[in-house]
Amino acid sequence: MAAAEGHESALSAGDYIIHHLHHLQSGKQTGVVDFSVLNLDSLFFSITLGALACWLMWLAARKATSGVPGRFQAAVEFLVEMVDNQAKGIVHNASSRKFVAPLALTAFVWILMLNAMDLLPVDLLPQIAKLFGVHYLRVVGTADLSTTMAMSVTVLLICLYYNVKIKGPVGWVKELFTAPFGNHFLLWPLNFAMQMIEFISKTVSHGMRLFGNMYAGELIFLLIALMGGAFAFTGTGIALFLGHIVAGTVWSIFHILIITLQAFVFMMLTLVYVGQAHDDH
Repeated sequence: MAAAEGHESALSAGDYIIHHLHHLQSGKQTGVVDFSVLNLDSLFFSITLGALACWLMWLAARKATSGVPGRFQAAVEFLVEMVDNQAKGIVHNASSRKFVAPLALTAFVWILMLNAMDLLPVDLLPQIAKLFGVHYLRVVGTADLSTTMAMSVTVLLICLYYNVKIKGPVGWVKELFTAPFGNHFLLWPLNFAMQMIEFISKTVSHGMRLFGNMYAGELIFLLIALMGGAFAFTGTGIALFLGHIVAGTVWSIFHILIITLQAFVFMMLTLVYVGQAHDDH
């Protein structure tokens, strides 16, 4: 929520927002879709926070005791038990749950940490990065569509794996052509088309839902930062300063619910989709 500083004071409100929505990228942007261009900031924060999430969970497991748990251990145990109970209610194959439950837990913690980066002042890390010659930096990995779609595609691949593992290659191919409308050769093309639409729609909506909510939250924080910036650089309009403080505080508190809910929704949909891969139509 911090105001823009330095040379950004000369930027218009639109320029300020566009600047903050620009990724640190490899190569040169050409204005067309280029899959060889990487969003380096999203990769950095995703990998760093993913490693941190794994380290925290490992630390909790290593320090776990049979006695009265500390706050950190109790919080982790509550989280693990919550995810495990959800997995038991959705994925009924005990063998699959040995992989799926930790996967869902990892997704929840990882996405929660990525989302929580939105609570940092919007100019804090970008201004620090400028000291090292980095002029563009977006810190919320889940506000990048490439990140959320990569996660949803990974879930899709896991679902395809369990479809083949549980039903067998022949059984799954048969299901693709006979469900949901029945085993008649005239219905085979329609069944297959509906199955493909289902896979694509679930994958796209899975990634887009998380991206859309976090992108919108990021924009609101930028707008709130502009209120403080207008007061800081013009020295007028005390109402702008007060509005900046009040709006930033209220939205931050409300956003804690959003970032947690979005991580939970992504985790639950992961469990649901994997559970569906175990069920026969």
